[in-house]
Amino acid sequence: MRLTFKERLFTWFDSYDIYDEDGNVMFEVKGELSWGHLLRVYDSHGREVGCVQEKILSFLPKFEIFRGNDYAGCIKKEFTFFRPSFDIDYRGWYVQGDFFEWDYTILNSANKKVATVYKELLHLTDTYIIDVRDSRDVLDVLMLVLAIDAEKCSRKN
Repeated sequence: MRLTFKERLFTWFDSYDIYDEDGNVMFEVKGELSWGHLLRVYDSHGREVGCVQEKILSFLPKFEIFRGNDYAGCIKKEFTFFRPSFDIDYRGWYVQGDFFEWDYTILNSANKKVATVYKELLHLTDTYIIDVRDSRDVLDVLMLVLAIDAEKCSRKN
């Protein structure tokens, strides 16, 4: 399943629309005023289905992921000098690739590809394509991508 992840223009907080292959809005992501990043994920019916929240009282950036109100896992930045590296405690997944340029692959504990993420160029806002192998993993992949994007945004500030 292919998703198109587009940042909205002219918003005060992080805000994204996620489209399916037919161009329909599948998810809407709304950032909220908070200490650190707080991103709420809504399905196409406007129901909150997930959340990515930055924990601000940690030495290195840490983002917790929630499915509904239930804690699902986290992603923590690891100390490195040159390339971003993450400790991912989320469904046994890990990430390989180039975080800096936003081209990477999400793999499961059996080294099987869960999804690939890559940035499309020549758009007014950040636009990413996310190819997910199993449609049951779509929400979880989206929230992991949001957590990595939020950490990247934190580095810019």
